[in-house]
This record gives sequence, structure tokens and C-alpha cells, in this order.
Amino acid sequence: MEIHIDKKPISNNHPPFIIAEMSGNHNQSLKRALDIVDAAAKAGVHAIKLQTYTADTLTIDREEGEFFISDSNSLWNGKSLYKLYQQAYTPWEWHKPIFTRCRELGLIAFSTPFDETAVDFLESLNVPAYKIASFENAHLPLIRKVASTRKPMIISTGMATLAELDEAVKTARDAGCKELILLKCTSTYPATPEDTNLLTVPHLRQLFDAEVGLSDHTLGIGVAVASVALGATVIEKHFTLSRADGGVDSAFSMEPEEMKALVEETRKAWQALGKVFYGPAEKEKASIRFRRSIYVVEDIEKGDKFTAHNLRVIRPGDGLPPKYYDILLDKKASCNIKRGTPMCWKFVG
Repeated sequence: MEIHIDKKPISNNHPPFIIAEMSGNHNQSLKRALDIVDAAAKAGVHAIKLQTYTADTLTIDREEGEFFISDSNSLWNGKSLYKLYQQAYTPWEWHKPIFTRCRELGLIAFSTPFDETAVDFLESLNVPAYKIASFENAHLPLIRKVASTRKPMIISTGMATLAELDEAVKTARDAGCKELILLKCTSTYPATPEDTNLLTVPHLRQLFDAEVGLSDHTLGIGVAVASVALGATVIEKHFTLSRADGGVDSAFSMEPEEMKALVEETRKAWQALGKVFYGPAEKEKASIRFRRSIYVVEDIEKGDKFTAHNLRVIRPGDGLPPKYYDILLDKKASCNIKRGTPMCWKFVG
């Protein structure tokens, strides 16, 4: 199986596809948004992802009840949903200049639509792929709309039960999606390694016969690197210029140097997977001579017995293998042998 997003191949045969999620980290500045694109390109990511919505397409303007966040553990405690989304959204008129900058820098640019009108808008910009957010993975009409574009679809799996995921995948495929990527995701901000459950990555691949990756809200790069060892081919991380600058998602977003390390270390993890292999690798062959082997360590005359005093298992590895040591003891020498000579069978009388 191999999926292509804007001609970029995604599979276990290629290094992980790294997505920098801008989200609301532009802090309502188009200049900052473009600076984020520049920094992401320098860090070596493959794609920039936006979120396409307005406060009105997500919720209604109410300040009380379930429309107000009253959770001391939440990064967004004390805000109404409407005000939060007003602060976080990316103005639709910014999408084109951001996407243009991405193309100029060789980055793939796409977005997460949050309703059907966003899909129509993104189609007008000819995006090469779509992302379904964890909070929308039960929104089957939206999945059906995205699938109808026939473009690759990435679905985050946060909060979804197995039954809900099965329904989402079936809906996508029945509506025309041929290239599907599922991202293991834990929808807490930030997430902890203990709640990440990376063993789900290969299980998702087996169950749904899809490419699988990780949408990672943990701090640092360790979890993402580990996911590659379990078969993740896509890594998505929130990205900002500096967490100190603040912003709705800054607390769990990566800074440029961290993102650069993520790109480098996930690539190393992928390279290290290799294949099932035993025996000396090509570059190990020169090291074989530094194994231990059996050497004559005292001068021996013809007819002398080999003993623990005149034979030893030492480095380098030019003599007989150590497994023959016990067999050689008490055998007689067939000739004179100088100290420091690697032992061989012709010396046995």
C-alpha cells in the first residue's frame, strides 16, 4: 500500500511524513502565519496544515452552560466556545497567501475543514488532501462530503470507539475515498505518554488496511519517534515560533529546533527499522577479526601438549573459534609454534 499526497509517497518504504499543524498559533497575525511557514520549511517538515472554520460554523454565541469552559485543568478555562474559536480561527482570506508561501518553499499545504462550506472553500483552492479532526470523526456527513472530493483523507481517531471508527472508515470508503490515513490521537492538551497507547498503531493498520500515523499532543519528540518503530508513517505536531509568545495552542506546540529534531530523529528511527537480518552486516565484516579466537601464547615444540598455559582465547579473531578450545587441550603439537601464532588445525598432530 502506498498513498500519495501531492505526489509525495507515504508508506513504510519512505521516511515519515511530517505535518506541522499551525492551528491558532498565528495569534491573528498573517505575518506571523507566514513566519511559521518559513520556520517549518527550515525545520524540514513536509506539510503545513491549517484549520478551516469560523466560530459560527462550529457553535453559537452563548456565554453560559455547556457553551462556557469551566474546567481548571483546561488550557482554555474561562472562555466561551464561541470566543475561543473567534480567537483561534484562521481567516479564510489568509488561506491563499499561506498556501502560496508553502508552495514557494516546497511544502504541501492542506487543511482540516469543520463543515461542508469549508470543504467547498478549500476545493476552490485546490487543496491536495483533507484532514478530519478527532472532534469531527463522528461527523459522518462531513466525512461523506470530504470523501466525495476523491482526495486523500486523514482521520484522527481521538475519543472514537472501535465501532465509531469502523463507521467513519466505512462512510469514507463508500463515499469514494480510496486513500485513507488514520492517526492515533489522544484528545487531551497536552497529552501524556501514559495515555498515548502506541500499540494501537499496528492494530489500526491491521484492522482497517490503511496507512497509520500519530497526531501527537505530548511534549517533546520521544513518543513520536517511538511510534515510527511501531509502523507510523505520518506524524502531526502543533507548531509555533515560540511557546513564550502565547496563543491558544502554544503550550503543547513544538518550537523550530524541536521540530527539526523531530524530523531528524523520526527519519533515523525509520532507517533503523531495516529488515529482519542476522549475521554480520556489510559494514560489520571488518570488525569480525576483533572477536576472540584461540592463540598460542607460549612457544611450543613439536610433540608438546596443548594446555591452558600455552593456549588462550584472546583477541584478535584470526585463530580457531573459542568453541574448539576444550577439544584442543591435551592434543599434541604437530610442529614448533611461536608465541602469538593464531591456532589452526594443521598444528594438531
